[in-house]
Amino acid sequence: MYATRLGYSGRGVKREAAEQGDVVASVQTAKSAEQQAEAEEQIVEQSKRIDFYITEYSVEMLAHKMRAHEYVVPAYQREFTWEDERKSRFIESLIMGLPIPFVFFWEMPDGRLEIVDGSQRLRTIEEFLLGDFRLGDLEQLDKISGFRFAELPESRQRKIRNRSIRGIVLNEHADEAARLDMFERINTGSKIANKAEIRRGAVAGPFLNLIIELASDERLVRLAPMSEKSKQERGYEELATRFFAYGDGLAGYKDRPADFIFNYAKKMNDRFESDPSLAETYRQRFHHTMDFIERVFPRGFRKGPAGKATPRARFEAIAIGSYLALQEKPELADRTWANLDVTPWIDGEEFTAVTGSDGANARAKLEGRMGFVRDRLVGS
Repeated sequence: MYATRLGYSGRGVKREAAEQGDVVASVQTAKSAEQQAEAEEQIVEQSKRIDFYITEYSVEMLAHKMRAHEYVVPAYQREFTWEDERKSRFIESLIMGLPIPFVFFWEMPDGRLEIVDGSQRLRTIEEFLLGDFRLGDLEQLDKISGFRFAELPESRQRKIRNRSIRGIVLNEHADEAARLDMFERINTGSKIANKAEIRRGAVAGPFLNLIIELASDERLVRLAPMSEKSKQERGYEELATRFFAYGDGLAGYKDRPADFIFNYAKKMNDRFESDPSLAETYRQRFHHTMDFIERVFPRGFRKGPAGKATPRARFEAIAIGSYLALQEKPELADRTWANLDVTPWIDGEEFTAVTGSDGANARAKLEGRMGFVRDRLVGS
């Protein structure tokens, strides 16, 4: 009897606590009908970019299609190749019958398939079945270490050829930005190309050539220090591209910087090809702005005197804000730190807040930090 009462009482307390928790959660997560509608609209819009079908291929077919160049390896993936140890481990997994991840393709207008993800696997399969690749030291199948495909028993060769790998094919209407976004998401955490590297390969052209040139500018490196890792990941190319992309205006920006900058780079390649003189115009814009920043901002883009990193939001605020200020008030170009003192606000709480990471890519935040610096310089 006592146990029954205790159990009932316990359930009542738990139910009451749960109900109170539901009320609190409801208050904390309540969203307006307008916010929900905007969220749903965004989900639908982004989902339209991804239209695909699922298929299945034999390993033999994959190897021969790779050899016949029916599968296209995009430029941004070509230089990222597996070492022999990783190739051997993959082939070992294939022979053992372990699950192999999906291969992602995009159906090109000419009917060939561009490899969005899986180029290393497909290249390794081609190299093993049709090339001269010799397996290295294997952990589980050590008895076939050092074997080539042709040296395996014929029965095993047939079984390997008949293994199937599933593929997801994006139709030809999926835009380039969607494919590159998928490539990055699938490979999160892996040693892959980053956004700047992808752009370098996918939208190579005269504008990207200028970006590569300016990324090695000694003054930029001095004003905007970054780690060796960031340098190797083409961090300076990313900064230079953002300087121009955001400086030319945010028309069409939808809080997705990767898509915006990718489309901007494509557009600017076309413009540079139509008018080669634009390269010098944009080069001078960059140098003119960096001249000004070097004279007026004693620490460049650093947060502190001994800073060894350049927060991207801080770079955007100072670099593009300075460019906009010079556009609005050209006489600022003759100023130096001695007669244009930025110290009252550069270390202030307000500037720290507008260059914070919270919602940093939202258009309002981006415009806010660029406008903050522009207004302080123009009003000085």
